[in-house]
Amino acid sequence: MAETPERVLFVHAHPDDETLATGATIATLVGSGAHVTVVTCTRGELGEVIPEPLRSLTGEALGEHRARELAAALAALGVTDHRFLGDAGARWEGRPPRRYLDSGMRWGATGAEPLESVDGLSLTAAEEGEVAADIAAVILDVQPDVVVSYAADGGYGHPDHVRTAAAARTAADVLGVAFYAVDSEGARRGPVVVDPAPVLDRKRRALEAHATQVAVTGDEYALSSGGPKPLAATESFTRVREAEPSFSDYGIAARVVTFVVAAGLGLFAGALLTAAHQATATVAGVPVPWGLIAGIAIVALLLVGLRIVFESRLVALVGALGFIGAAALLALQGAGGSVIVPDNVAGYVWTFGPVLVATVVLAWPKLARSTARYH
Repeated sequence: MAETPERVLFVHAHPDDETLATGATIATLVGSGAHVTVVTCTRGELGEVIPEPLRSLTGEALGEHRARELAAALAALGVTDHRFLGDAGARWEGRPPRRYLDSGMRWGATGAEPLESVDGLSLTAAEEGEVAADIAAVILDVQPDVVVSYAADGGYGHPDHVRTAAAARTAADVLGVAFYAVDSEGARRGPVVVDPAPVLDRKRRALEAHATQVAVTGDEYALSSGGPKPLAATESFTRVREAEPSFSDYGIAARVVTFVVAAGLGLFAGALLTAAHQATATVAGVPVPWGLIAGIAIVALLLVGLRIVFESRLVALVGALGFIGAAALLALQGAGGSVIVPDNVAGYVWTFGPVLVATVVLAWPKLARSTARYH
C-alpha cells in the first residue's frame, strides 16, 4: 500500500461530464482515500435543457444553475476540491481571472460539429496554450500522480471536449505527469476498468443532481441527445504516452546523421552478408543455402526496421542503396571472375534478391504510427 494517498486530477469540459464519464471512478477513488481534484473548464451555458419548467434558463443564468448542480453532484461523489478553470487556483500565475464560456456544438452528418460562430470568450476561442497553462497551474498546485481527461476526439467530438483533452494532455506531458484518457464510445476498452456496482448509488445521486441535463429513470439515464443508457456501465481508461519525434520532426543535422547511420548499416550488412551468401549446410543429405536465406531475411528486416523506426521511405532508401552498393562492388568481376559472387544460382539470387526486397519495402503503403503510444 502506498505511504501517501494517491492524488488524481480530473479535467472536464462542462458540469455533468465528471459524472457521466468518470463518476464511478471518482467515487471509487474517494472511497479508497485518494485525494481527488476536479477541474471544470466551462459552466455549460449553452447546454440543452431537458425539463420543460427549466427551459427558460439560458446563457449566464443557465451556467450559474448548472454550477449549483455540479456542486451537488460533487458532494454526492465525495469530492471536496473542485475548481473552475480560469478562477483562482486554476489560473496561471500573474494572469487576471478568466471565465471560459461554453463553445456549444451542433449535430452534423459526421457527428458533433462546431457552431458557425462562437463567443470570443468561449473555451475554443482561447489559445490552447493559455488553456494548457491554466491546467498546468492546477497540476503544480495539486501535484497529482495522474491526470485524467478525454481521448483526442473528446469522446464524441464536442469542440470543448476536444480542446480540454488536448490542453490537459499538453499540460501533463510538459510537467511529466501520467495522462489517462477516458475511452471514447465504441473504442477498444483500455486496461484500466472500473466497476460502478459498489458506488452505483453515489453515481445515481450525482446524475440526479444534474437535472437540467440528465433524466434518471430506474437503472437507466438519458440525455437530450439520445435514448437510455445503463447506470451500471463500466468506465475504462487508457494511458496515453507522449509521442516520440518522427523523422519529419528532425533538424538538418539530425537528418544528415540519420542518413549516414542508415548508409553505414547498409554498407556493413551488404559486405558481411555478400561474403556469407554462398554458405550452405547439409541437412538430412540435402544442401541448405543458409547464407542466402539468412542474407535475404536480414536485408528485409533491416529495411523494414528503418521504415518503421523513422517513418520515412528516404531513410530506408539510403540504407538500401548502401546495402546494394556494397553487394554490387563485391560482385564486380575481376580478370578471373568474381570469387565472392560466382555465376551460380545463389549468386544470381543474391544479385537480384535484395533489389526486389528493397523495391517491395519502399513501395509498400505508408506504415503509419499513432501520434500517441498506449499500453
